[in-house]
Amino acid sequence: MSVTEVEDLSAGEVDARLTAAGITAAAAATHGVLAYRVVYRTIDPEGRPTTASQLVAVPKDAHHEGTGSERLRVVSWLHGTSVFRGDVASVKASSTDRAAALMFAGSGRTVSAPDYLGLGEGPGYHPYGHPGATVSASVDALRAARTIAQRHGRVLDRRVQVSGFSQGGPATMMLGRALQRGMDPYFRVGALAPIAGPFDLSGFEAGAAADEVANAPLYLAYFTTAWQKMYGLYDEPGEAFRAPYDQVVEGLFDGHHTPGQIAAALPRTSRELFTEAFLERMRNPSGELRQRLHVLDTTCDWRPEVPVHLYHASGDADVRYSNALHCERQLADHRAVRRLTDVGDVDHNGSVRKALPLVLAQFGDTG
Repeated sequence: MSVTEVEDLSAGEVDARLTAAGITAAAAATHGVLAYRVVYRTIDPEGRPTTASQLVAVPKDAHHEGTGSERLRVVSWLHGTSVFRGDVASVKASSTDRAAALMFAGSGRTVSAPDYLGLGEGPGYHPYGHPGATVSASVDALRAARTIAQRHGRVLDRRVQVSGFSQGGPATMMLGRALQRGMDPYFRVGALAPIAGPFDLSGFEAGAAADEVANAPLYLAYFTTAWQKMYGLYDEPGEAFRAPYDQVVEGLFDGHHTPGQIAAALPRTSRELFTEAFLERMRNPSGELRQRLHVLDTTCDWRPEVPVHLYHASGDADVRYSNALHCERQLADHRAVRRLTDVGDVDHNGSVRKALPLVLAQFGDTG
């Protein structure tokens, strides 16, 4: 629907941006990069027409070596949890997600980095963790990126190299499964590289309810307010949130408050924020809640046709390393080709900076 140029960088400038973002081990960029904020048509969780935004990054003067054509490899980069609509790659120049897109594009790939629904320039709220909306927004973003590439006289390779961080980890596996099953007539899955994903979402939310993960109140409150909009978790906010927070929490997660603003308005523990009855429900989900969580507990419960390389940090206190082991076990049950790399004793956000250069090297070795 609209295309706005947001970056025009030389290869040296791409390298400088990566260094500024703390991605210092990446190979030097071989191409300059043009990047655009693209607004495109997609559907909401109910299947109704809506719009979303994304960052599309394309390399300058690149072609697929050895083919004699302008066929480019394509990467779908799927971002982690964002409570503020202005923190996504299409809007925030200094974001790690913008840097990730620049890194992949600087290597000669076209990059589609969707903001998902309700973030960036998308209307409404973000349906946090909705499987269908996650996949449809990402597939439609790839279709829009293909149009942008065609305007540059390039043809995108059919095989999509998919990677994502945190929330984008399960999204990586969901998008890969959808592409493998033929959701799009053109694109197919080419590589999968999830980073620090909460693959055991039931365990993650139970851990947040028990204050066993870092930033537990923010994560659990974001989950609760989003799932309330989608599925109806309570009749009145007071059923989930203790006073006085029951009067303010829903308004904090409107997409217009920064993480710092939200954290300042919340208590330090889930125990102080939520009622005991709601915490118990999250520790021992049942009924529809359990069924919907199960869908997100099983995003690795299939056999990809391509190898899966998982990246996680043993030092991650937000999303525990056990989540990667959870995914690996499910893949093993299907005899999938998989590998798990521990990127070290770094925190959650540090894990993506450590992993990105490794993902780039992995993608360089795939078809």
